[in-house]
Amino acid sequence: MSEMLTLYSYWRSSAAYRVRIALHLKGLAYAQKPVHLLNDGGEQRSAAYREINPQGLVPVLLDGERVIRQSLAIIEYLDESYPAVPLLPALARDRARVRGLAQLIACDIHPLNNLRVLQYLERELKMEQPGREAWAQHWMSEGLAAFEALAQDNPSTGDYCEGDIPTLADCCLIPQLYNARRVQLDLSLYPTLLRIETNCLQLQAFQQAAPERQPDAPQA
Repeated sequence: MSEMLTLYSYWRSSAAYRVRIALHLKGLAYAQKPVHLLNDGGEQRSAAYREINPQGLVPVLLDGERVIRQSLAIIEYLDESYPAVPLLPALARDRARVRGLAQLIACDIHPLNNLRVLQYLERELKMEQPGREAWAQHWMSEGLAAFEALAQDNPSTGDYCEGDIPTLADCCLIPQLYNARRVQLDLSLYPTLLRIETNCLQLQAFQQAAPERQPDAPQA
């Protein structure tokens, strides 16, 4: 059944990165269909791709004839459809904490810093690169500071965001830290998050999902 999985992805999309981590944690085979977000004005804006996702965003997952959009919905779909190696804890209160941490990134940090927002700031509001970078740094630092406060000294935090097994929250955290480095954010302010990141990046699943290891990543 997993051979039917196809992921529309872009190597540096943090939302697609989340889903790739989940797929690798679960050991699911999948095919990638790259959608280049910059070439020809952005392949995600093409009529053909808009038929797949009217939002013009990645990722999109195809499971046979099923089309699933939005990274968190995709990961929860995978968790329910392929329950081996669960990405959400067994207890409701723990699942709520994991979802809250994941949404802190996916709903509060990432939407303010994704490509279409930064392109709007540049093209429509004529904001120069230093201003766009300051914008991204501000919203990332606000969100990551909150995440650090929620994780630091919390008895639920273990080797990973929730306990000692990677969850949906880790799938979201690692790509966001990758993005933060792209805008030169000082991550030393978030020691708990860096510790969790170190643990995650020791796992093959996170290594395989890394942007630079994707088939559409630029070759050195």
